[in-house]
Amino acid sequence: MQNESHKKVTGFSGNEIFCLNKLGYTAGQLCVGNEVVAIGALGVTSSTLANLAGGEITKVTDLVHEGRKAAFERMMEEVRAAGGVGLAGVSFDMINHGGNLEFISLGSVVHNETMQSTNAFFSTSSSGQNLYSQIDAGFTPHSFVFGNVAYSIGVGGGLKGWGRSLKRGEVKEFTEIYNSTRHLALSRIKEEAKSAKANAVIGIETNIIPLYGTQEMMMVGTAATHPSLNAYYNDPVTSSLTNEELWNLVNLGYLPIKMVIGVSVYSLGFGGALKSAFGSFIGGKIDTVTELLYEAREKALARIQEDANQCGADEVVGAKTYIFDMGGGLVEFMVIGTAVKKFSGVTTKNQQILPQAIIQDRDTVISSEYGSSTTINKSSERSARKTQFGVLQIIGTIIFVIAYAYFVVFK
Repeated sequence: MQNESHKKVTGFSGNEIFCLNKLGYTAGQLCVGNEVVAIGALGVTSSTLANLAGGEITKVTDLVHEGRKAAFERMMEEVRAAGGVGLAGVSFDMINHGGNLEFISLGSVVHNETMQSTNAFFSTSSSGQNLYSQIDAGFTPHSFVFGNVAYSIGVGGGLKGWGRSLKRGEVKEFTEIYNSTRHLALSRIKEEAKSAKANAVIGIETNIIPLYGTQEMMMVGTAATHPSLNAYYNDPVTSSLTNEELWNLVNLGYLPIKMVIGVSVYSLGFGGALKSAFGSFIGGKIDTVTELLYEAREKALARIQEDANQCGADEVVGAKTYIFDMGGGLVEFMVIGTAVKKFSGVTTKNQQILPQAIIQDRDTVISSEYGSSTTINKSSERSARKTQFGVLQIIGTIIFVIAYAYFVVFK
């Protein structure tokens, strides 16, 4: 039933409300859904054992996916009671409460000007501003979609990889594990889009979160359709472009074809690590390390270009490089971009975008921990890190109980 206690409260900003109004919509109430999950000692132990094998940790992937899905469905109960034609600004958060994980889903209802609900209900991860850009670019939003994967290097890959990491150059075992698992999340978000009968997933945002001794990669986006992408219903296009970038490219006649990911894990090698450490002590440039890191970036970039060539794209835009220090002289380079292609007769509905659609709302809550505006992603990451300590505590408790029983009870 509708929550009367906050029906006048919305998550939309003034800029978002303005953009919604230009689409013929009005802002509705903020809706919240949650789900609390207890892993339990047995669950942690089994996932830890699975972690040793490397690759995807299915138990953790499924648990987190189902927790988020349950929170989303609980939020949708509030949404249905509130009426409206859609839900925008959908986001996830995850908080650790003493070993129990709480999954939270947030979004704000969208009404049409008559305040009457329709059968064409939509949900989107886009804000009110991004929704304007999305619709004006010719995309019709259908549903909020997400895909995730929890993964680890494992002992098998780890031993081979760490052995190989004594030498300089790419560590193929690590590259293959990271590359395949990151693409799993992308394939899963595409499957959700196909279920929604969409031909595109746009506005994809990627989060990498430490969780129970593993890493979780989560992608969220909006399943949508575009009339010029009718050939892609069996293999929906994917895009990591912001909706403002998307609008600009569509205005020029380009449409996204595929979100491309390039991964390369490199080792400085034992000698390289020593040179790096010595060089950082005495100062000056380190040519061998410079060349190695340059080569790693080039290889990751070459991989996304190869991916773009295979899907017939004209170019890759919005490419961003991310660097993760894995420790022990190992560095992961990941490049994410969107392959685009020019289509005949494609453009935006209007030739000028609203200024309010590109104005960035400023956060007004400051976190002293970060010295800047606090965000859901930061709080989620901080909370997720705590779960790793929770695992160690549970495993430590199990070992203590077994040892106590053996030495005190049975001796």
